[in-house]
Amino acid sequence: MKSIVKTSLVGLAMGVASVSFASAADISACLITKTDTNPFFVKMKEGATAKAEELGITLKSYAGRIDGDSESQVAAIETCIADGAKGILITASDTKGIVPAVTQARDAGMLVIALDTPLEPIDAADATFATDNFLAGELIGKWAAASLGDKAKDAKIAMLDLAVSQPSVGVLRDQGFMKGFGIDIADPNKWGDENDARIVGHDVTQGNEEGGRKAMENLLTKDPEINVVYTINEPAAAGAYEALKALGREGEALIVSVDGGCPGVANVKDGIIGATSQQYPLLMASKGIEAIAAWAKDGKKPEKTPGKNFFDTGVNLVTDKPAEGVDSIDVKEGTDRCWG
Repeated sequence: MKSIVKTSLVGLAMGVASVSFASAADISACLITKTDTNPFFVKMKEGATAKAEELGITLKSYAGRIDGDSESQVAAIETCIADGAKGILITASDTKGIVPAVTQARDAGMLVIALDTPLEPIDAADATFATDNFLAGELIGKWAAASLGDKAKDAKIAMLDLAVSQPSVGVLRDQGFMKGFGIDIADPNKWGDENDARIVGHDVTQGNEEGGRKAMENLLTKDPEINVVYTINEPAAAGAYEALKALGREGEALIVSVDGGCPGVANVKDGIIGATSQQYPLLMASKGIEAIAAWAKDGKKPEKTPGKNFFDTGVNLVTDKPAEGVDSIDVKEGTDRCWG
């Protein structure tokens, strides 16, 4: 099926192109991601685009200028409503602030599916297709503690988060890591309220390499002997590594992360990252498109994974240094599976 590329005025305003496909069924859908530069969202768009082409669905894609740009996401939702789309797939930058716009879309008869990042409350969307982000954090926390052994009790830990604490994917991963490492978490809906002397501090990265470098520099100023680094994602991990490298300490701190993208898995192979929890954004997006097609056909909403309040698309710990008691896959398998 031949694809036709269109660029809408809203897409131009956000610096993104909208992709549409000829559709006999006249079903349209929208994909709205946090950015169009993070490899995670690039892969998500790839999955949605391929599945839309397969099913003959018209797909328009939008993104914020940066992670946290909720205004552009609201504008995209309004455009999708005006266009009469059957459904929206969204990774929300502001999990609370986007809810009124999502409600408008649902009131207009659209199926709204949150991808990766649950809305607050989670049932503000019709469904959520995501990694179990708390489990993703817990896996890297368990691995880090097991890898350190007895030294874990004297660890000096840097926490490189996404943004200011809120119930979101960033908080879920942060709190999961702490639980896995054996740290008592206070309120699981925010970070920074724990009382454990091993935590040197938290800083925000905006999920990119430059943010990771700056956050790591800030925390190294507080304690230059940091030896464990939790990072919200692999771009932040790469920045943290560069900050450590600038001080000649690149081999002295254990860095763990979440995402499992191909560049991140390569960094595990090269020893930059010790272990990462691998997500499957292409699967999230392709399943989301299938759900919109089913909704358009017979009004059927997607089901949840038994025992969870969302559809779990899976997670695997990737490392070439397996730790006792922590399930993992090796770099070869992680490379084969990266972002399927």
